[in-house]
Amino acid sequence: MNTGTIIIHRKSRVLEVAWADGTRYRLPFEYLRVHSPSAEVRGHGGGEGKLELAKEAVMITQVEPVGLYAVRLVFDDGHDSGLYSWALLRELGAHYEQKWARYLERCERLGYQRRPVG
Repeated sequence: MNTGTIIIHRKSRVLEVAWADGTRYRLPFEYLRVHSPSAEVRGHGGGEGKLELAKEAVMITQVEPVGLYAVRLVFDDGHDSGLYSWALLRELGAHYEQKWARYLERCERLGYQRRPVG
């Protein structure tokens, strides 16, 4: 299995994921929340899914292993239905810049102004 190690940095609101091959990503909680793989966020069909807003201050309260293939991230806003496979975490890390820029573009188009925490 291609599992990794997870470290939660609560103060900076970052989940760090590291693999044995040396690959390491630092993924903000907000980024993980708005890119949840749950059907609630992704939708049941094609397209970009639901645009999650006002998640700037979201916290991860628990990380639960799901077999050897995924983890369930439990967020303090009650969201816990997405299973983040190790492959998805790697993909979210590898394409962070592009995915985050697209999210910000969608927020701007809607007229939503993010309120960064800190």
